Amino acid sequence: MSDPIIQLNDIKKHFGNVIALNGVTFDVRPGECHCLLGDNGAGKSTFIKTMSGVHKPTEGSITFEGRAMSFNSPRDAMEAGIATVFQDLAMIPLMSVTRNFFMGREPTVGRGLFKRFDIENANRVTVVEMRKMGINLRGADQAVGTLSGGERQTVAIARAVYFGAKVLILDEPTSALGVRQTANVLATIDKVRKQGVGVVFISHNVRHALAVGDRFTVLNRGRTLGTANRGEIRAEELQDLMAGGQELAQLEGSLGGTI
Repeated sequence: MSDPIIQLNDIKKHFGNVIALNGVTFDVRPGECHCLLGDNGAGKSTFIKTMSGVHKPTEGSITFEGRAMSFNSPRDAMEAGIATVFQDLAMIPLMSVTRNFFMGREPTVGRGLFKRFDIENANRVTVVEMRKMGINLRGADQAVGTLSGGERQTVAIARAVYFGAKVLILDEPTSALGVRQTANVLATIDKVRKQGVGVVFISHNVRHALAVGDRFTVLNRGRTLGTANRGEIRAEELQDLMAGGQELAQLEGSLGGTI
């Protein structure tokens, strides 16, 4: 079994008197999809932002490719090879797929006053990279807003992989998608994993996680409740851990079994 690309050990994050993370341990290996599951308020957003350099942990350590790391900004994390695809995707709907794909990293030709965006090369790369992910564009110049939600997710994932992501953090990538679009995104994640990229799949949907995950870690009230490998835990057990099954059982007993 290969060593983790990134490892977070006993991460704690405090915002004044509020404890958002209280001892989270998590890692991801090359070519695996490690799912972090948790209900609303479990601490998933804070964890994402700590892993991707938005927040510095109050306590704990982060190791990346065997070296202790301290990210001062999201740019530091990106340069190390950690890419995050958030729910809002940070795309401009009226701009072309190519413009969104290369936003901030545009290839150029010419020099000085004659330096310009190399649109032909950019269009070619965009079409090729999207095809690798199973999406055949009508044209690289079509507006990204004309794509389905699943296809826009695929653009963001393909962009991250093309620019060298070693770890890809996906924030609820299937939360707002229909069945067909969800299937397409899960297939894309499988393609990315097979390229050796470590995928962190953040979700509250157990069935989507089980469809693509290799390992599953449950986050509840800022703490990890343990990690299970594929085949070691059932969907009902994961759901129970996420929702605080013991607390619900106690509540149900006190209310006379009305839940």
